[in-house]
Amino acid sequence: MATVPTIALNNGVEIPQLGFGVFQIPPDQTVEATRTALEVGYRHIDTAEMYGNEKEVGQAVRESGIDRSEVFVTSKLNNGFHRRDDALRAFDQTMADLGFDYLDLFLVHWPLPTIDVDYVETWKAMEEIYASGRCRAVGVSNFNPHHLRRLFAETEVRPAVNQIEAHPYLANDEVRAFDAEHEIVTEAWSPIAQGKVLDDPAIVAIAETLGRTPAQVVLRWHVQRGDVVFPKSVTRQRVEENFALFDFELDQGQMATITGLDRGERTGPDPDTFDYVPS
Repeated sequence: MATVPTIALNNGVEIPQLGFGVFQIPPDQTVEATRTALEVGYRHIDTAEMYGNEKEVGQAVRESGIDRSEVFVTSKLNNGFHRRDDALRAFDQTMADLGFDYLDLFLVHWPLPTIDVDYVETWKAMEEIYASGRCRAVGVSNFNPHHLRRLFAETEVRPAVNQIEAHPYLANDEVRAFDAEHEIVTEAWSPIAQGKVLDDPAIVAIAETLGRTPAQVVLRWHVQRGDVVFPKSVTRQRVEENFALFDFELDQGQMATITGLDRGERTGPDPDTFDYVPS
């Protein structure tokens, strides 16, 4: 079984660079999918309150027979709980649903810049959660540099992670560079652009040269850039393929070719305008 490299967060906590994502996996399929990922060798699971499958992730981890300390689990604060008291209650609910004594990483899912609850208030609640000792690290998701600068100016704890949309059609290098400059680890969601990049002729050609799948090539590009990545699949063969990233490398030319595909194309919302709050 391959050893997945880890990256040190700014508080010293180690996060596996490759994880398993459960976004859009229905709750009734999540236990089996997560169990399969753990059997294959994944030790990093990424979920969220918004996904509605935290209970099932917790069940799979608890029933896996793997020591809790060996599985890095991330969840995220839902958009309807940005006020301080709501955020604290939401974290308590996440912990109850997962059935854990502690969480490895908890993120603010979106900054929601156009609603009446300031994300700075939300982040101060995250600082309280971190100080409680029940969460090993806290971070953000979908924050742009100007959002982060406000946190730096008005709060004490620097986010450990910023989870952003990133893939060959949206390299998002400005945000990644800002994160790196400020010791924030970048995680890439939608790493294969919901499959859109897998038919790209440049990626297909590299995959054929290396005898790999296009998905493996794109995920390897992320790994070599230093991103934390967590592809999802409910098919065991795909789960295994997505894990097989550490016995080959892309050369500089192949890396540059994939990076050159960037065209600023999002598959998800723009963090500067997205304001969805579940009813």
